[in-house]
Amino acid sequence: MTTPWPPRRTARRPLAPRFAAPREPVDPARIGRRVVRRQAKGMDADAIAVALEDARFSARRDARHEDRADDVRGPAELAEWERIAQLLAAAAPGTIYDPGADDVVQAELAADAAAADSREAEHREAARVAARADELQALRELGTLEQTEPHDGDEAVRDELTRRAGGYVQADVDAWLAHALAAHLGHYRDPAARKAATGLLPPPVLAHAALLAELARLVPDTGVGQLAFAARIATADPEAAADLATFLNRAPETPGAPGSPA
Repeated sequence: MTTPWPPRRTARRPLAPRFAAPREPVDPARIGRRVVRRQAKGMDADAIAVALEDARFSARRDARHEDRADDVRGPAELAEWERIAQLLAAAAPGTIYDPGADDVVQAELAADAAAADSREAEHREAARVAARADELQALRELGTLEQTEPHDGDEAVRDELTRRAGGYVQADVDAWLAHALAAHLGHYRDPAARKAATGLLPPPVLAHAALLAELARLVPDTGVGQLAFAARIATADPEAAADLATFLNRAPETPGAPGSPA
């Protein structure tokens, strides 16, 4: 006979805020360089030289104003005009500036695209974690969390639920993950996932899982509720709980248990 899982909190927690589409961070210096490139497109070396002198004049004028001391766009624009002037000075006579043939511009565009892809991936992952946290929260309130198998990435979902609770440890979620890890349920059937969990879950959960695994080996068919004390031991002293699990690993299985010596 087994005892029920520890009491669950039934108060509904607010759902996580919905995520806005990721945007490129505002960078005045980058904006300045882009403006210069648009203006310089199609110019020859002589036109670039005139534009460079205008930029230098503006820089000297701005230097006299204290409120422009923190401006980064102006210096970035001047530096870009100087770079383009040097680029055309080294090119064949009559060459006009084309951003599409500018290696520096193309490298920046490639970096921007990679950064945008990274932001989009982070956005999708954050949305996935939030949706899964909503799902687990609903299962907790229905009292069916313990009947659910964990998915890949639920370690991050645990962190999200803890964040929503203001940093308080979610004991029922930790117990659920520890039991799944000990019993190799859900994605923990994969040895690689179990190995990865050692770097994704906090020491109390890992120690709890180790204790559960050894206790289940020594006393098969024990209900989860009967091993609730393991969570208290692991929470109180994770290092001691891990040491206890290592010690129990040396003990022989219960006589008569499957796989044990006759």
